[in-house]
Amino acid sequence: MHSAVGTHVFPYMAEKKLFFLPSLRTIPSTFLKSLRLSHNSATQLKPPFIPQTPIALSTSVIKSYCETGLVKDARKLFDEMPERDVVVWTAMITGYTNCNHGVSAWVLFSEMLSEEIRPNAFTVSSVLKACSGMRAYWGRRMVDGLAVKRWLVGVFEEVLAKNVATWTTMIAGYTHQGDGYDALTVFRRMISEEAELSPFSVSISVRACASTGAASLGRQIHAITVKNSLDSSIPVMNSMIGMYCRCDCIPEASRCFIEMTEKDLITWNALIAGYVRSNSAECLHILSKIESEGFSPNGFTFTTVVAACANLALLSCGRPLHSRIASRGLMADIPLSNTLVDMYVKCGSIVDSKNIFSEMRYWNIVSWTPMIIGHATHGHGKEAIKLFEQMISTGINPDEIVFMAVLNACSHAGLVGEGLKYFESMASKYNVIPDKEIYGCVVDMLGCGGRVKEAYELINNMPFEPDDYILRVSIGACKTHKYPSLGKIVTQRLSGVRSSMSRTYWMLSNMYAADGRWEESAKMRKWVKRLGNEDEAGSSWLELNNEVRRSVVGDMGGSLEGWDNKILHVIIRHMKAERHKPYLESLLGDF
Repeated sequence: MHSAVGTHVFPYMAEKKLFFLPSLRTIPSTFLKSLRLSHNSATQLKPPFIPQTPIALSTSVIKSYCETGLVKDARKLFDEMPERDVVVWTAMITGYTNCNHGVSAWVLFSEMLSEEIRPNAFTVSSVLKACSGMRAYWGRRMVDGLAVKRWLVGVFEEVLAKNVATWTTMIAGYTHQGDGYDALTVFRRMISEEAELSPFSVSISVRACASTGAASLGRQIHAITVKNSLDSSIPVMNSMIGMYCRCDCIPEASRCFIEMTEKDLITWNALIAGYVRSNSAECLHILSKIESEGFSPNGFTFTTVVAACANLALLSCGRPLHSRIASRGLMADIPLSNTLVDMYVKCGSIVDSKNIFSEMRYWNIVSWTPMIIGHATHGHGKEAIKLFEQMISTGINPDEIVFMAVLNACSHAGLVGEGLKYFESMASKYNVIPDKEIYGCVVDMLGCGGRVKEAYELINNMPFEPDDYILRVSIGACKTHKYPSLGKIVTQRLSGVRSSMSRTYWMLSNMYAADGRWEESAKMRKWVKRLGNEDEAGSSWLELNNEVRRSVVGDMGGSLEGWDNKILHVIIRHMKAERHKPYLESLLGDF
């Protein structure tokens, strides 16, 4: 309850209290002068400064406090005010929001509603901005996220005269919380109510399209952008390029890029990030164009290009990039260093990846993951497990990807017992629920270790139906360790998975061939031909004469001009020199 002190007493009371505050020096002189004038100079005929009303003056002081980070002093003055209008409430709420006190902003807003003060558009904008970062607050109180959304919608609907800031903040709030569908719903309402569009409202709506993969709606927003002459805005078109790239519409992204009369480095980065997923080789050409246009690549640019080199396993290009990054002093960029580690791992250079990893200022889970995966896939299972234990000792909890890596490492190293221990600790110790990929790793680990029956028992006890990959892994283990009867049982189960019929017949053909039953094997291969090939042909990338070439299964001449056959003959000569006896069943293949 506030005391019924008259407003004529308030200026002196506020002045007296402000004088005794320890942070007196932070109060602007104009505010102090106005406080004195309001009490001592009311009868002056021609004052040099027209005093403000007590509420307006206090609002200005509250804003000043919040701008300098003195939120407690601002709240103290706010609580001492005998009368408060919507403007001063909004000023205090905005101050909390701008100082990252979202919970306090929300609590104060609730008090405002309880006193039946109707919020305006600026109040709603500040509250929505505060709520976008309040997930942890609601989670601690076990309040369902739908409750927050319901409150947000209620507050939004309370505002009768919505302006562009209100609409944009609502769209941004949903987008930042990962709810792109509701963000786009608000944008549709904004269009239907013929609200004014701004570059930011369009940009954030385009990002919502990108997060949901709604390319068709993104094209509609693009048309609205052109209609409202917002296509000259660089941030808007940057978002548009990013959206088209995220939706795998690279031709449309390139068209937007070409039509832009002005570009910045973000424009180039958006395009290069799109190509890294669809055409990694093109990223290298775009990098040269960036520099020819007078732009200086930043950490994000190099991160994207290094990722492209990793996708291509192009070490001859990755090393010079590493040198350029180091010469520019960008090695302190943790995401960029992580990408370099990943690039060297994928290119097979574990030593280089170790060197970069050891020189990093600190490590996060993204740093550890490629190191563990790299050692596991290159046959250094025990080293991968050591890295995993080191990561745990630093306080970083593993995720599903790290567990898949360490389980594969245990499989390669023959440490089945260790792998099962890690598998059992996933849910109990680290709160990671195993998915199908994890179960597939464990089945593969048990199969490689010769514990074929245990692998089949695990398949039967999984909390979901096994997919074709898990069943094929089990069949491969049955083949390797001579469990033909169990292999046929699993193969029959695999035949029930319609998407893998051709693979099933391939496996049956291979098993019959391994038993010397050639007629049955031939029949299975005829069935494969009748069904047709359901899988995309396998392909490989080879770096020859500083050029990346692609080899496709069944291409006997093609772009590699016989180089793949020459390489194969070299490998066979080495095998013969080492007196290596080929494993017949591996030559038969699984598919």
